[in-house]
Amino acid sequence: MIIRDFEPKHAEEATEIALGAYNHERAFTQELPEISSIPMMKYLSENGFGVAAFEGEKMVGFLCSVEPFENAFRSTDARGVFSPMGANGTVKENHGKIYAAMYQAAAKKWVKAGAVSHAICLYEHDEEAKQQLFRYGFGMRCLDAIRPMEAIDCATCNGYEFLELPKEDYASVYPLNLALNEHYCSTPFFVNRKANTQEEFLDFTRRENVRYFAAKTGGELCAYMEVSEEGETLAASGEIYRHITGAYCIPEHRGKGVYQNLLNYVINTLKTEGYTRLGVDFESINPAGSGFWLKYFHAYTNSLVRRIDERIIQRISLI
Repeated sequence: MIIRDFEPKHAEEATEIALGAYNHERAFTQELPEISSIPMMKYLSENGFGVAAFEGEKMVGFLCSVEPFENAFRSTDARGVFSPMGANGTVKENHGKIYAAMYQAAAKKWVKAGAVSHAICLYEHDEEAKQQLFRYGFGMRCLDAIRPMEAIDCATCNGYEFLELPKEDYASVYPLNLALNEHYCSTPFFVNRKANTQEEFLDFTRRENVRYFAAKTGGELCAYMEVSEEGETLAASGEIYRHITGAYCIPEHRGKGVYQNLLNYVINTLKTEGYTRLGVDFESINPAGSGFWLKYFHAYTNSLVRRIDERIIQRISLI
């Protein structure tokens, strides 16, 4: 096996491999839409951070990433890189060994660029690749999941009102958004993201064109769900798709079916508007959240993360 720098001339073969990997996952997660291209492939082939594996003249795999960025996961001081869905893949034979060789070569580039947080998005059912990266010090952090726009089976809960908030009421979500940030800091989550001011929060809602659905009791907001037009994967977009980008329920209202009923309200509303698929991304290190989402959605990606020893940067000339 030969590992080479990923170049524009490799894009066509890489696209074929990426689509093959995606269609393999579709056999397990049938809600995933059909796709025929990888729009980011041109960018990936030109940024200099990818590698390709060859057996003779045949490409057997590729591993690319976006350019290194600061404040990985918006909650650390680390510079990170991320290989998103569609930016990596291999042929089926010697799957794990190919990923091992490609990561060894790509990681060298990433570390030379100062990136100590390495994230690679793999498919939920690609156990061989996941096990190989686990052996290289990766752990799971995030998942993407999807479901048909069909109501879930749950009992109704009395004493609660479910509604979509008008834009003039978005400020009422802000205290719950702050509570969500506090929840992120708790064990075993330990994610300390910078809290927005109310003005920044409202500016985000306008800029991203999000919608807020909520549960109320006694006239007070007790839970909300933020819905956007798209998520962060190739599958998380399109005219028939919507994505959950934020969610929180005040602790004393949990376990009463409030969030299940809020989810159904969102599903029924979006279904009447013609949407057929609903997606969500979430952290596996959030036990309450991941337990809920995995009960009602089908996971199709796992993002694996490795945080290398930062002091290796001091010896970068020896790599």
